[in-house]
Order: sequence, then structure tokens, then C-alpha cells
Amino acid sequence: MGDLDIREWLLTNGLGSFASGTVSDVRTRAYHGWLFAATSPPSGRTLLMSHLEASLELPDGVMALGTNFWANGEIEPQGYKLLRHFDINSVPRWIWGEENWQLSRQIVMPYGLSLKSEDENVLAADPLQAADQSRFSHRVLIQYCYQGKDAAVLRLRLLIGDRDFHHQQKYCSELQFSQLLQKEQLCLQAKKASELGTPWYIRWSKGTYQSSGTWYWNYGLPEETRRGLGDKEDLYSPGYLSIVLEPGDTVTVEACLGVPDESNIVLNCETFNREVLAEEKRLSKIFGWKEEEEKKDKVQNSTSSPPISLSPHPPISSSPLPPKSVIWQKLLRASDQFIVYRASIAGPTAIAGYHWFNDWGRDTLIALPGLAIVPQRFEIAKGLLRTFGSYCHQGLIPNAFPDADGEPSYNSIDATLWWIETLGIYLEATQDWQFLAEQYPVVRQIYKAFMGGSIYNIHVDSTDNLLSWDAPGVALTWMDAVVEGVPVTPRRGKPVEINALWYSALCWASRWAEILSEQHLAQDGMRLANQARRYTQQAQQVKKSLQKFWNPKAGYLYDTIEPDDRRNSQIRPNAVLALSLRHCGFSAQQGYLVLERATSSLLTPYGLRSLEPSDPEYIGKYMGNSVMRDRAYHQGTVWSWLIGPFIRARKRFHKNEALPFDWEPLMQHFLSDACLGSISEIFDGDQPHDPKGAIAQAWSVAEVIRHYKN
Repeated sequence: MGDLDIREWLLTNGLGSFASGTVSDVRTRAYHGWLFAATSPPSGRTLLMSHLEASLELPDGVMALGTNFWANGEIEPQGYKLLRHFDINSVPRWIWGEENWQLSRQIVMPYGLSLKSEDENVLAADPLQAADQSRFSHRVLIQYCYQGKDAAVLRLRLLIGDRDFHHQQKYCSELQFSQLLQKEQLCLQAKKASELGTPWYIRWSKGTYQSSGTWYWNYGLPEETRRGLGDKEDLYSPGYLSIVLEPGDTVTVEACLGVPDESNIVLNCETFNREVLAEEKRLSKIFGWKEEEEKKDKVQNSTSSPPISLSPHPPISSSPLPPKSVIWQKLLRASDQFIVYRASIAGPTAIAGYHWFNDWGRDTLIALPGLAIVPQRFEIAKGLLRTFGSYCHQGLIPNAFPDADGEPSYNSIDATLWWIETLGIYLEATQDWQFLAEQYPVVRQIYKAFMGGSIYNIHVDSTDNLLSWDAPGVALTWMDAVVEGVPVTPRRGKPVEINALWYSALCWASRWAEILSEQHLAQDGMRLANQARRYTQQAQQVKKSLQKFWNPKAGYLYDTIEPDDRRNSQIRPNAVLALSLRHCGFSAQQGYLVLERATSSLLTPYGLRSLEPSDPEYIGKYMGNSVMRDRAYHQGTVWSWLIGPFIRARKRFHKNEALPFDWEPLMQHFLSDACLGSISEIFDGDQPHDPKGAIAQAWSVAEVIRHYKN
């Protein structure tokens, strides 16, 4: 890829829509484009506008500013060679130029939710609690600004598609794009046979549009090549814009899902700035940045991240970290990208990761403390917990919400237990005992189902009170990779972190029954008191049985007690998870020894390995096609979200010792590697621990938020 900078940027809109690309402006993935619209929020993500291919006509020649990979290996044009500057302090901004001219481009994706009421006082915290589905908007604005000695003509060729975001578009004679040209706007819609595509439109503040329909075949997508997936794409161009620019002129372009609305405000150079400021105001209101807003100019000029180095492989530690307060604000900004609205449940949910993940129960519940509770977005946390609770079925919390007319997915044993753990963290933070009274029947439902048995043969073993499951062909814990119908890490039986969660759940339930009884928030105080005693007794029995997981030879916890009572002695981070919960059933000595082993064999600068390197099944590189990657997913790959449980466990069992973890590499990654301003899903187990997987992962960001500030 020569000296191309393929680090990535990401913009989102609170509905599942996104825009994404690279620093050098070349598209390397099927997920790169300027308008992926979530037509059924947050699902139905459809590529509508790929990009605008720009060229600048000057008196001494035409400057092609775009950069494309082609399937034959060519890079043409090579506009990246004219790229002089990139930064992402507020929105992505590129500057191309030579001695006598300069052209900048910025992109913003406005927040897509409106309130049901114009009165902002009706909103306690977030628009997600009072969203008006009739006023959703999925749009992106692009602004160009020209400086130079002479006038110039900017030509913007529109490249479009109409495809699911997971796949590539291919030329087909039946695929047509209708276009209706009106004054400074163009309505577009795909049509294939008798099937109509997604309607959308593009409008501009100045310029002349020329219809010139043509297909561009065989764009290359090298990241998809690396992942063993489809790596070629064809894009359609309905035409191009020509804009005469005098020095100092700007032009603004907007692409929007749907059909034009007569109420649309006039598009001009101020429109873009208003949208940027509106987003800053929204975030300021949510996170309490009003004091910082008063000093915004000073902060941006002196403490924001510096312009991104345009060297091909910039060293991760190439610049000192900005002040901690600036990083904290950027972490909160990153966390907001995952909180989205789901139309099918008319409430908040959380995208597990970008670009390709949807909202998953386990991921959401693990991430919720960092995404919503620590930042005090309590209404978001409450809404999510309430929604999950309402979908409880046979004692299980769904691992995936349904789209419209769909059914929830319950393929998880731990989503239920994480719901209880996260409910406990929320209640500790808020003392919201009325909400506890509302949700306590769900807790009872879960308890009864586990005691009596649920799907996947999930049940409490009457001989030791440990929680067990046994079903072929599925993987119900967070280590859930399945290849050709066979789980890579089956973990059937009694996984260690599942039973640690079960113990913590019983402790929570006992305390909650006591609180409800003491505060008279339920009708039958005596019955609640009896339930509290029963939970306490059972928790004590489970705590005793947890000693079955102790492996004195390794000074570690067995990972799983299998259905035939065999012990799996692999060194995995699940033991650390077991030590990190609010209620821990293991002794101080055991915790100390486990963490010593985890520190020496699992800890990396970016998180914990999923398997220690000395294990024969260890795979140090996450690479290859989907089968190869799935086999490596939990066999040594580093998961950055696990740094949170590691820190919590260390604080419990190594109270007087310094944390053996340096934040700088992970924060340098957050600021200047992979996806700028977010944290990757995973990293290679082997050095140099290259980032892999999703470029922005909810629980990776959330777990850092739980601990970085302190």
C-alpha cells in the first residue's frame, strides 16, 4: 500500500447509521462510505453514497484529489500525494494543497433523533428517552473550502450504491438508478426488476449538476482481501457537480435518506457549522461540558489532539499524550457512538461494535456501566435494563433484540447473569429502589427458571448448587465462536465465570429482598425476608462449591468443569472475570495467585490474552479467512475489554501494590491508531499486538471509561 495512511475514522448518528473511511481518503473496506443509512434503526444499514470523487481545475492543470485501489493492484488517482493535513478534533478534516492553492474538506453526520416535544425541559437526560420516530434523519454534510491565487473549478463526481453494508455492489444490467433533478438537488432511487430500492437525495449550496451516468468497475478492497472475503466492488455514478470557486469560497453538500422536505432549511456555508455546534451542544448537555464549552477555543488550540501524522506507519508513541481531561472527554465522545435507538422496541440499545456488529445482549450489559452508569446517563441505563427485563423468557435475557416482527435470540447463559450484575451496579449508583421493586419479579423469574431448568439444559446442579448447561453445537458463554457447527471453545458444563456470576447474583438477590422488605416496597415483607435467607444460604453453598474450581497445581482456577466432571485446566482470563465481580467467592490467597499467573501470562499493553502462549492450542495471530480467524478468536487473541475486570480484581487482591499496567500504549492506540478516537475489539496475542477485528468496540471503550479517570 506504499505510503498510504489507512487508519480509519468513524461518524455515527444515534440510529445505527454511520460514515467511515481512511485518513488518506482511500476506501479499503466494504464498510467505507459516507452514508450507510439504518433504514430500520439500528438495522437495515444500506450504502447509499460511497463518496464524491473530487478534482480541482486550476489555470496550470487539473488536480485529481481522490485515491482508489483497483482490483488489478493499481492505485489511481493518487490524490493522497497532495494531502497535506488531517485532523479529527471535532469532525474529520482533510487539506490538499500545493504552493498556490489549498482545498479543505470536512464531514459531519448530524444526530438523527428529534424530540416528541419542542420543549427541551421535558427531557431529563437524553433524546433516546423521548424520540419522535416520525422525525428521524439519516444524513451527512460535506463542506469544501478553497483558498488560492486564482479561481478554480471543483468537480465532484457522485459515486453511489444500494446494497446491504456487509456486501459489495456488483454491476447488473437490471440494476438501474433513477434520478430526478430539481433546483440544486437530485433525488435518487435504485430499481432492480420490479423491486424499488431506498429513496434518498443529495443537495448542494452552489454549483451545476451534469447527468453523466456510468459504472466504475472493480474497485479493490484490500482489507476484505486480508480477511478472506469479497474484495471487489462496482459503483455507479449518475453524474457530477461543477462549482466555480473564488478564493475563500465554500460549498456545502448534503446527502439524506428519504425524499426532500419543503421545510428543509436553505443550504449554505453556515449550515455545516450549525450542525457541528449542535452536536457539541448535545454532547455538552449529556456529559456536563458547559464549563469547558466556555473555554472551547482555548482548549482546541492548546490541548486537543495534534494533527494526525501523515507518515505511512506513524509510531504509536509518536507524540506525548494530551492532558488526561482531554482524553476523558474523547472517551466519553467515543462512548456516545454506541448508544443508539432501536425502533422495534422504541427504546435505547447499544451497538456492540463498528462496522459490522449489531446490538447484542451480553455485550451491551457488560458495556453498560462504562457507557451509561459511570457517565451518569442513568435514564439510558434504566431504559436498557427495563427493556432487557421485559424480554426475559424461560429465565433468559435475550442476546439479541428482534427487528420488527422478529423473535429475540436467547443463545446465551451469561447475558442473564450480566443483567443482574449490571442491575446491581445501577442500583448502587442511584439507590433507585422503586426501579428495584419493578424489576424484582424478573429476578425471581430468573431464579426459578435456573432452579427448575431452562433451554439448553441450563440448570442448577442439585448436588453442588453450581450452574450448568449442556447442549451440543452451541457456545453459550462469551467465548462463542462456532466453526462449521462445532464450537471452538465448547465450555459445556460449569464454566468458572458463569458460576462466579451465579454466586454474585444470589448475593445481589439476598440484599435486594432485604431492601424491599425493610423499605416496604412490596406487599409481603415476611415472604421477602424468607427469600433473602434462602438466597443467602444458597450463596454460601455455591461459595463452598466454587472451591471445585481451584487448581492447586497451577495456582489458578479451572476454566470449566465439564459434564462428565473432568476439569479443563487451560489458563484463560475467565478466572480473572470470576475475581472481578461485585461479590467474589474466592479467598484472598487464591485471588492473589490467580492474578500473579494472569499478569505473567495473559496481560499485554492492550488487554488480556484469551489463552496463555504456552498452551498447545494458542494462536498468536488473528488473521486469514473467516474460519481461520474464528479459530483464533478465543485461542490467544487479546481482548481489550478484559483490562477492566483485571484492574478490578487487582484492586481487590493486590490492594497495596502498583497496577502492573501502563495506560500509555492503549491511550496512544485510542488517539492515533486503527480507528482514531476509539478502541479496537481485539489485538494479536503475539507482539507487536496489532489491532484487529472491529475498529470501534463498545465494551473496549466502556471498560476503559470505568477505570481511566481514577
